[in-house]
Amino acid sequence: MFENLVDRLERSFKILKGEGKITEINVAETLKDIRRALLDADVSYKIAKEFCDDVKKKALGMNVLTAVKPEQMMVKIVHDELAALMGSESADINVKGNPGIVLVAGLQGSGKTTFCGKLALNCKSKRGMRPLLVACDVYRPAAIDQLKVLGSQIGVEVYSEDGVKDPVGIAKRGVEYAKTANCSVVIVDTAGRLAVDAEMMDEISALKTSLNPSETLFVVDAMTGQDAVETARAFNDRIDYDGVVLTKMDGDTRGGAALSIKAVVGKPIKFVSAGEKMEALEVFYPKRIADRILGMGDVVTLVEKAQEQFDEEQARKLTKKIAKDQYTLSDFYEQIQQIKKMGNIKDLASMIPGVGKALRNVDIDNDSFKGVEAIILSMTAEEREHPEIINGSRRRRISDGSGRSIAEVNRLLKQFEDTRKVMKNVVGGGLRGAMKMAKAKKRR
Repeated sequence: MFENLVDRLERSFKILKGEGKITEINVAETLKDIRRALLDADVSYKIAKEFCDDVKKKALGMNVLTAVKPEQMMVKIVHDELAALMGSESADINVKGNPGIVLVAGLQGSGKTTFCGKLALNCKSKRGMRPLLVACDVYRPAAIDQLKVLGSQIGVEVYSEDGVKDPVGIAKRGVEYAKTANCSVVIVDTAGRLAVDAEMMDEISALKTSLNPSETLFVVDAMTGQDAVETARAFNDRIDYDGVVLTKMDGDTRGGAALSIKAVVGKPIKFVSAGEKMEALEVFYPKRIADRILGMGDVVTLVEKAQEQFDEEQARKLTKKIAKDQYTLSDFYEQIQQIKKMGNIKDLASMIPGVGKALRNVDIDNDSFKGVEAIILSMTAEEREHPEIINGSRRRRISDGSGRSIAEVNRLLKQFEDTRKVMKNVVGGGLRGAMKMAKAKKRR
């Protein structure tokens, strides 16, 4: 996400490097480059120009502190303006009601059905709610089956009516069923439609009028760029939705939709979705996205993802084991499984300041762990708990059992030993301090 834009903006700021102060000339040159970068990211010319005009006004009207370099000051101004362009603050969905009703609309192939499953899991696991999925896409073959499969994966009931071609009736009866089943939120999956299809647009309007949902969300494929923005505007003119969901953010997207939609439509982006995993749904935080665009990482989101997967009591026990130098390969294997649940490894690494740039052209995926997992699983329970007993003959047996070379087995054992030493030193203060900071942020 935003990979090309990150590179281009970084080059733009270098124009100011070594400059003693911000002047109209060097600001104009930098902003000319930033405008090009935004246009290449599929941001409309009008928004890119207005953005650069706002940055110029603030840059020239600001006194640069002697301790702050012009380049750093420009990064700060651009960061704040990017966040403002995308909405400044995150916007939550309204799921209040008896039950709360979320109507999901969008184009064909935008990822609505998958998003409905992800949102249901979000409501269930993070909000403590009892969701019901209602299948109202009566036109696409297997759409209802897809929703049922997703529902079974996440343990959420799906209401559907086989052979019925009346989405409004199905939705109303689904809401009534939710009341009898004590469901606290109803998520209505609708058929994909084109803004130019008058009949289908009448149908989504009728659904909204009939249900009077507490939240209407428009799902859009981020890879369609400026087309996504124009479609978002057309749908908003018709159904006046409450917020936007950007899907397929893990694709080869230039980010223009994320940067433009709020400014064009005036409605906030509420979620971004990347990947097929049901957990791969993030609340959209404009300031954090601005951090990522400017290569600053996103440590807060990384910590939050870790907190979702790591049990607090388990983490406390692990910290004690590390401090006492009792960290084992079994613990290491368990941590790998938890890290894999957090999402794509390269995306996670990009949230660490400086690391994303270093890994930009490196191909990393969750399969990278397969060799390590095979080696650890080929060990006996005693070997995992006490790796120091693994001698030459044991290493050969582990190598044969895992299908990996002895050199790979040796490398893993050495890396594990080095990691154990580093972790023991870190636990002395840094890790505990980081956990306290994360908890304090969560309480705010």
